[in-house]
Amino acid sequence: MKKITLLLIVLLGVTHFILPSRCEEDAKDDSAEDLGEEDDDDDEDDADDTEVKEENGVLVLTDENFETFMEGKDTVLVEFYAPWCGHCKQFAPEYEKIAQTLKENDPPIPVAKVDATKASALGSRFEVSGYPTIKILKKGEPVDYDGDRSEHAIVERVKEVAQPDWKPPPEATLVLTKDNFDDVVNNADIILVEFYAPWCGHCKRLAPEYEKAAKELSNRTPPIPLAKVDGTTESDLATRFGVSGYPTLKIFRKGKAFDYNGPREKFGIVDYMSDQAGPPSKQVQTLKQVQEILRDGDDAVIVGVFSSEEDAGYEIYQEACNSLRDDYKFMHTFNNEVAKFLKASSGEVVMLHPEKFRSKYEPASHSLKIQDSTPASEVQEFFKKHILPLVGHRKQSNEPKRYTTRPLVVVYYGVDFSFDYRVATQFWRSKVLEVANDFPEYTFAIADEEDYADELKSLGLSESGEEVNVAILGEGGKKYAMEPEEFDSDVLRSFIIAFKKGKLKPIVKSQPIPKSNKGPVKVVVGKTFDDIVMDSKKDVLIEFYAPWCGHCKKLDPDYTALGKKYKNEKNLVIAKMDATANDVPHDSYKVEGFPTIYFAPSNNKQSPVKFEGGKRDLEEFSKFVEKHATKLSHTKDEL
Repeated sequence: MKKITLLLIVLLGVTHFILPSRCEEDAKDDSAEDLGEEDDDDDEDDADDTEVKEENGVLVLTDENFETFMEGKDTVLVEFYAPWCGHCKQFAPEYEKIAQTLKENDPPIPVAKVDATKASALGSRFEVSGYPTIKILKKGEPVDYDGDRSEHAIVERVKEVAQPDWKPPPEATLVLTKDNFDDVVNNADIILVEFYAPWCGHCKRLAPEYEKAAKELSNRTPPIPLAKVDGTTESDLATRFGVSGYPTLKIFRKGKAFDYNGPREKFGIVDYMSDQAGPPSKQVQTLKQVQEILRDGDDAVIVGVFSSEEDAGYEIYQEACNSLRDDYKFMHTFNNEVAKFLKASSGEVVMLHPEKFRSKYEPASHSLKIQDSTPASEVQEFFKKHILPLVGHRKQSNEPKRYTTRPLVVVYYGVDFSFDYRVATQFWRSKVLEVANDFPEYTFAIADEEDYADELKSLGLSESGEEVNVAILGEGGKKYAMEPEEFDSDVLRSFIIAFKKGKLKPIVKSQPIPKSNKGPVKVVVGKTFDDIVMDSKKDVLIEFYAPWCGHCKKLDPDYTALGKKYKNEKNLVIAKMDATANDVPHDSYKVEGFPTIYFAPSNNKQSPVKFEGGKRDLEEFSKFVEKHATKLSHTKDEL
């Protein structure tokens, strides 16, 4: 019994030592398992970036997982969307149906979506400019889809692209080089040519629209070809046609170049070029057509009178009209009744102003006889010389094409040529006519005060209390306002004489002059523009910005760094100006968007060089400055 008891004690002792040892090993194993789980979690965290999630059958792609997912994929349908986009939300159920249909295809075709507001790199790479944007990726290369946003249409197109033998159709846009340019352009009745640069962002945005327009116009009868020239490799061609920025578009007619002034999206290009392909002058077949235009029109009536299209003068007239077709409305006639009404013989061009603009101070019409030897340029000068009446009606719609000459005398009041108000409108206009006749060197116009409320405000005349106000828009962007007083011909004449003698001071909208201006970037305001920017002793780089402009804010650090880089250059000024709060008192410095940057060389202030096309960073700004600087004190290598 004692032996059994002793044996039990021994066994209990051994158990005592064994159990703690076993628990420690379990703890170590558990610890190891815990560590393993943590490692697995870390691996999962690392894998999260490349993991492709699925939402209602649609794969979710990001900047991080895109490349991995695309490896080995032949065809993938991708939608670029924005969470806030209403069209995207409406399209979502249809897109999910598409995903299910293509998943059941043999073989299955992946359908994915990209939140382009987060995946900015992908949005930029695939040039996404609107939502939703649908692209079919064939072996990683994008195929644009611009068809119906329906399940049937998209599925059919995707299946077509997914075929093993599918190849993208050749570009409809012709590629021109120095070797084929003249041959193609000289033989085309009309062709649109884009000069582009591969690095140009505007060119990249235009490219898909341009190609779509090329396809559309290639199916027209007769087709209108569109072509492109890489201006960076074909520099001789770019120089030959005066290309100074990208993209530059030009219309050629049998080798003769004309500026393209149309839209830059598919439908706009198609409509514009279709119109350009027609004759620049429309045929007038009845006298009634001319009489209606003279009675109701707002612009000069231009009519070429010919016996037939075979007349030598007719061809010269059409050539003269071609380059001005965007700015003028041309007509021609073979009708004897119209010719008799116009008091014109065959080969004559007649210009008449609408009835409401006629006066005793100017002839009722102007005419030019076109001879076989008359150059088209002489006909064009005739158009330009007589296009305006002595006192015309300046409007927002005609200002860019009719009233750009300076000095321009503008008389503001309630201009309305409708039946009830025509007498009052002509009453004030007659007083202006009386003075305009004495100053043929100036252009005169009346303008509706409501149409030009902002301009009147900038002139300080919006609350003048007078029924009629007057301003002179001078050269170099300078503006002069007549002191408010009761208007009549004598008051207007005195104001113009004072202007002619240089006794008037221009009005310049300006922020206060900074008390301290010692920073690396000089602050320019309206009142200091001439002193700083137009200083002929210094080169000046000037940025025109808007306080609310995101691009301007993004640019600011690099622009400030540029100022610091050149702070020791006494003859170089890096400057900026809030163009929303200050007038730019010189027309050479046109501000049509923000930021706009010009380099004003010391030796040519009236012809500043615009910074465009390059990346807005310190390196590119430095290259631009050094390229155009006239007074740098050190060499490029020292920089």
